[in-house]
Amino acid sequence: MVQVTETDRDEKTGWGRLVPLLAILAVAVLGAFTLKDVLSFESLSQHREALIAYRDTHYLGAVLVFMAVYVAIVSFSLPGATVATLTGGFLFGTFPGALFNVGAATVGAVVIFLAARWGLGERLAARMDASEGRVKAIKRGIDENQWSMLFLIRLMPLVPFFVANLVPALVGVSLWRFALSTFVGIIPGALVYTSVGAGLGEVFARGETPDLGVIFEPHILWPILGLCALAALPMVIRAVRGREAL
Repeated sequence: MVQVTETDRDEKTGWGRLVPLLAILAVAVLGAFTLKDVLSFESLSQHREALIAYRDTHYLGAVLVFMAVYVAIVSFSLPGATVATLTGGFLFGTFPGALFNVGAATVGAVVIFLAARWGLGERLAARMDASEGRVKAIKRGIDENQWSMLFLIRLMPLVPFFVANLVPALVGVSLWRFALSTFVGIIPGALVYTSVGAGLGEVFARGETPDLGVIFEPHILWPILGLCALAALPMVIRAVRGREAL
């Protein structure tokens, strides 16, 4: 009779926990090669009349379908998140389009977060807590500045959305903190791109493409950087107080 040790059981459970995260990564890789042209600005331009017609006749259905597709795009890190945000503005206006975009993006981010935390995050965070020396100091620093770090990675335009979803899961951030900071932190960027999407009718009429670099325009970038500085302020205050205490 073959005996199954506790270690073997833990190993099997560990591999089983990785299944959701591995499935997300597999779909993300597959989608990067197969959906790049489907979830694109050109595709939106070609199907815009059909989308508008469906929205006008089935508004609630259009909202639900749009949000479901957006959640899937974010959950599986598929190409087209920016196009989806533009579509939200194009179909539903800056408001409530921004609300639909932020809500769907938050739900999709939570899916990745839970998959990563269940597969790796809980064990990694526990090991960091049990460690000594520099590793434990880093974990303590993260724990003391969670809110600031969470808002920073959401507000900074250069941090990839997928990375901002994974990192908190790997360092033991709670679900409610992650969800709240995601919802609030992505509002500035979502408002910018949703408003661009709301003006796509004129862009389509001129046969042009939208300026997606608008978020780096000074009148938009500087306020966002100001919010980043505000988010980082508690960390700076703690660092100064820590030095004064030494």
